[in-house]
Amino acid sequence: MEADTSTTGWQLNTRRRWLAESVELLSSMRFAISLLTLISIASVIGTVLKQNEPMSNYVNQFGPFWFEVFGKLDLYAVYSTWWFMAIMGFLVISTSLCLIRNAPKMVRDMRSWRDNVREQSLRNFHYRREWQADAAPEQVVEQAAACITAHGYRSKVVEKDGGTLIAARKGTANKWGYIFAHASIVIICLGGLLDSDLPIRIQQLLYDKTPFAGNGLIAEIPAQHRLGIGNPSFRGNTMIPEGGSSSTAIVPQQDGVLIQDLPFSIRLTRFVIEYYSTGMPRLFASEVTVTDHDSGASFPATIKVNEPLIHRGFAVYQSSFEDGGSQLELQGYAMRGGAYRTFALEGTVGNATELGPDRGGDYTIEWSGFRPFNVENMAQEGQDVRAVNPNQGFNRRLAEGLDRHLGSAAKTVDIREFRNVGPSVQYKLRDRNGQAREYHNYMQPVEVDGAYVFLAGVRESPNEPFRFLRIPADDNDSVEEWMRLRAALLNPALRERAARAYAARALPDARAAADGLRVQLQASALRGLTIFAGDEESAGYVAVSQFLERIPAQEQEKAADIFMKILHGSLWDLWQFARQQDGLPAIAADDRHARFLQLSANAYSDAFFYGSPVYLQLRGFEEIKASVLQVTRSPGKNIVYLGCLLLTIGVFSMFYIRERRLWIWIKPESGGGTQAMMAMSSQRQTLDFEKEFDTLGQQLAQSGRD
Repeated sequence: MEADTSTTGWQLNTRRRWLAESVELLSSMRFAISLLTLISIASVIGTVLKQNEPMSNYVNQFGPFWFEVFGKLDLYAVYSTWWFMAIMGFLVISTSLCLIRNAPKMVRDMRSWRDNVREQSLRNFHYRREWQADAAPEQVVEQAAACITAHGYRSKVVEKDGGTLIAARKGTANKWGYIFAHASIVIICLGGLLDSDLPIRIQQLLYDKTPFAGNGLIAEIPAQHRLGIGNPSFRGNTMIPEGGSSSTAIVPQQDGVLIQDLPFSIRLTRFVIEYYSTGMPRLFASEVTVTDHDSGASFPATIKVNEPLIHRGFAVYQSSFEDGGSQLELQGYAMRGGAYRTFALEGTVGNATELGPDRGGDYTIEWSGFRPFNVENMAQEGQDVRAVNPNQGFNRRLAEGLDRHLGSAAKTVDIREFRNVGPSVQYKLRDRNGQAREYHNYMQPVEVDGAYVFLAGVRESPNEPFRFLRIPADDNDSVEEWMRLRAALLNPALRERAARAYAARALPDARAAADGLRVQLQASALRGLTIFAGDEESAGYVAVSQFLERIPAQEQEKAADIFMKILHGSLWDLWQFARQQDGLPAIAADDRHARFLQLSANAYSDAFFYGSPVYLQLRGFEEIKASVLQVTRSPGKNIVYLGCLLLTIGVFSMFYIRERRLWIWIKPESGGGTQAMMAMSSQRQTLDFEKEFDTLGQQLAQSGRD
């Protein structure tokens, strides 16, 4: 039995020692600093890496491998991850334990006069001063107490060991700074946890709430994907078009969204936006009508940036603005085949339109955006659509040779100012395999290097900048002449007629015809037009460069000059025949039309990289604006404010309030008179402290002699 009792006691002592060591670790300064370091690292990650973006954006940015690695670490929503909340929780526990252990000691020390000191211990102080007084001890005590009181000290008089001890203190509120600073960390963390995703995670755990990842009307989404009105904390968004209303907010999650029901509905009466002279937004605000579901009462309100609407504990902020489903009217042009075909098309931003084989291919047009005007800096690098695959088929020497023949459409625009380039439409063209390219076409022509062109942008993914095809504007400020020339280039019969006409025009005399020179020139012109027209592998100047690469290097430059001269000449005749075929008169041969033809050839070459079966030009629109509002419920906000106030008071107290302790030992001398000794201490012994010690010592000694 004695052995069993001994074993049990040993186990109990072991458990107690383990518990004590655990508490000691959790409440230690090194543990708290480690947690703060981890929080700082997580905050840096959350700042550098955009949070709560669509997963497809992260795949495009990092690639499949690193996307999976970062996803396993939950780096796409750092502040709502379990490990970040666990660190916050441990920081609360650590700081709370530290307060529990040290705050009572500090309070007792602040209330203590430390009057248990003896004369000998005061003689060991570094800051000590002694003097003799002629007055009686009672008078010296009274004068000394009055002097130190005048300096802001609170004192206590104690009779002991045949003498009198005056114990004084000043600045003991310094220790409140420590308590307030540590308490503020606990309060701020608790407020942050309350305003985090923790309440939503608890609901997902206890009430089987799951994110919704499908499509459908918000009103028809099942209850397991909806959060009730009593949800204490959330942060969501709602987009309301003009004339529309909403009584829900969308709370994004990593694998879908949750629907947060609101106790009121918001109707957007009008969206107001004002601009600077440069065209940049200066102010945007939402004029809304709020209807309370319980009382049925309605009231108007205006929500501006930094001026939210507060109703029933919910805050509604003006976040941004989007298109609310603008109605678009477009003209479509076929970009494939040798026929000049156009068709009318309508679309609604946010919806999709089937293109159909009869209109250029089996595609779906997803209308993603519309802007009534655009302020652009056209000097951005990489605007040329050929940047998709620059120098394909070129060697450096040949590229430099052909560059003399490329007009402004093949060079980077260099405009050093922001300009309003008018309305634009943005859409994705998706094939039946799910592959899509995004396009951004401007409605009006833009002046570039002295010529007006229509800008048609393309990019492969949202992370890339748009690269622009520049289609020259014709005499009617349209793309029709370029489209007509493009179709003619792909028509073998028109190419043959144009080659024949060019040879006859270049060699009109009968002798050239008899010698066969005209036939040879006709064959060269037809071959040049055919090469330039291209195929599925290459077209335009890329196809020309591939052809010229077969010629010996020393003859390439001369061959390129001859080839381009014949090509441009035959293109002129091809253009005339294309107009004649459509019943239009011939074009006057002047510099303006020669410039247009050069730009048209450049645009045709670049169109190979544009990669679209159709070109869609915006012709008209009915704009519908939509306001994006952020709806929040954050009861922890006031708690965080309280914590910040305590932190400010605590830091101020610790840095600007200095605790000083003062003792004065007074005792009578055997021959008459009084002997006095002063000792003083402080946590921070600065020059100000030494000056205060000298001043106070001199005044006390002088008062004893008076």
